Amino acid sequence: MAKAQFHKNQRVYVKPVGTWAIIERVLPQWAKGLDEPLRIFYDVGLGREFSAEELQAEQIQTLDIAQMPKETWRIVRARNKWQPEIDCKHHPFPGSYPVVMTGETDWGGWRVPGAEYDLDPRRIEGQSRLIATAPKLLAIAAALTEIAARATGDESQEVIGLAEDARRLIKFIEG
Repeated sequence: MAKAQFHKNQRVYVKPVGTWAIIERVLPQWAKGLDEPLRIFYDVGLGREFSAEELQAEQIQTLDIAQMPKETWRIVRARNKWQPEIDCKHHPFPGSYPVVMTGETDWGGWRVPGAEYDLDPRRIEGQSRLIATAPKLLAIAAALTEIAARATGDESQEVIGLAEDARRLIKFIEG
C-alpha cells in the first residue's frame, strides 16, 4: 500500500532530469478491493510520470532560534526623577521610563532624555522595544541574505529584493 508523499502544486526536484518542477497531478494506481492505492506516480509536465523515489521535496529554511545572537538586550524600567508620578498619568507606565540594557550589567545602554520622553511617551516605548529586539532582527536579516545566496533562480523578485535590502542594512550596521 502507498501513501502520497507529495501533493498537487508542490515544487519538487526531479532527479533523473535534474530540474525543478511543479506537480500537476497525483496519479494513484488502484487495485480492486483495496482501500489504498498500490503505487502513486506524479505528473510534473515533463512527458512521463515519476515515482516518489525520483522526486525530492524542496527544503524549507527555518530559523534556528538556538543560533540567534546570545546577546540579550532587555528593557528595564527606570524611576522618573524629573517629574512626580501625578504629573505623568498620561504616560504608558507612569513614574518610569524605558532603558535598554545592551550589556550583561545593569548600567550602560540606551536612555532617552526626560523632556523627549514626555513629548511622546508611546513613540519612545516603541523605540525601546525596537532597540531591544535589534540583535534578533539582525540575525533574521542575515539568514534571509544567506538563503538568497543559495537561491536556485526560481525565487520571487520580492524575496530577492528583500534579501538585497537586508544585505545593505547589514553592511550599513557593520560599518
